[in-house]
Amino acid sequence: MTAVNANIASPRMLLVAGGAVKQVSEVLAKFGLSRPLVVTDPMMVKLGLVRACLDPLEAAGLKPAVFSDTVPEPDDTVIERGVAAMNQGSYDCLIGFGGGSPIDTAKAMAVLGQGGGKMRDYKVPFAADSAVMPVIAIPTTAGTGSECTRFTVITDHERDEKMLIAGFGCLPLAAIVDYELTFSVPPRTTADTGIDSFTHALEAYVSKRSNPFSDAYALAAMELIGRNLRTAYAEPRNAAAREGMMIGATQAGLAFSNSSVALVHGMSRPIGAHFHVPHGLSNAMLMPAITRFSLSGAPARYAEAARRVGFAEHSDSDAVAGAKLIAGLEAWNKELKVPTPADFGIKEADWTGKMELMAQQALASGSPNNNPVIPDAAEIVALYREIWIGAASNRPAR
Repeated sequence: MTAVNANIASPRMLLVAGGAVKQVSEVLAKFGLSRPLVVTDPMMVKLGLVRACLDPLEAAGLKPAVFSDTVPEPDDTVIERGVAAMNQGSYDCLIGFGGGSPIDTAKAMAVLGQGGGKMRDYKVPFAADSAVMPVIAIPTTAGTGSECTRFTVITDHERDEKMLIAGFGCLPLAAIVDYELTFSVPPRTTADTGIDSFTHALEAYVSKRSNPFSDAYALAAMELIGRNLRTAYAEPRNAAAREGMMIGATQAGLAFSNSSVALVHGMSRPIGAHFHVPHGLSNAMLMPAITRFSLSGAPARYAEAARRVGFAEHSDSDAVAGAKLIAGLEAWNKELKVPTPADFGIKEADWTGKMELMAQQALASGSPNNNPVIPDAAEIVALYREIWIGAASNRPAR
């Protein structure tokens, strides 16, 4: 057996149950915390969904404050406003309540609040291992896995660059994983976040930094997501499907937090920074083409992923299973109505004009180096072109 070299990190507490958000004050009490600043988004406040977090806190006699200026793709200006709000009170913890953006915002606030300066000072390869206060994460979508990772992604608004911030300062102290919070998530978000979760699991599994611990989480996540994604999309109130997707998202988060993401994420972040495509959606746009490009680097692993997600039979050869994985991803995109970049509203001249820059930014993130097939800049540009035209004919030969 090959020796294992793995450094495993996870929140100190994961509370996983339907209705678990009602126990938020008890979770805080376990860690001696009592003065939370809830970081959420304007829609959670407008629709009253944040009350699911605030009501049990207030019922326990706590007086939570709310910072709700987060945006779907958080940038450094939002983080700076959040730190200013955090410094105005005597808080002892942050509660990230919402999708990945509020949770990522809370993490970045904790890191920037500790060290000061600019958010770009903390992007990889800097080790963001310190935080001014702990974060409690309460996800309301089954997607990003941010509730259990040591990462946050923040856009540098001056440079149009999505920055990966990594370190133990970004790791939540605890997470409350309550699938009942996802019942109101619309189909488009359900699809995008679900494919995001699958991307986390698949990339963690095929990454050059995979290990037996991350593999176990990744394989379990792929099974749950494959079994439940379509149902959660078509039947939003299906409790079993929502629970499966929520657990799968958390397992996928634990997988990539303890392995890594790869080329899909490396290429996805620049699309979000330049064209404001939601992260899960840009992942979905990229997945079939990048899987086709990468298949030769880890055929057995891609084949096993196809079997676990339900695209291939256990009796299929690796070659057959790998082909079925690509076909299955393409079918998912069609069934879940994933738009092309053009359908999303991006102009061809804008897309092609940014391809070289996006390729450089993807390489600079480091994520492509974890891919089974490590691309160069020309190959990444060709993949961006392939995403636009829907064909692989312009890709440089390997």
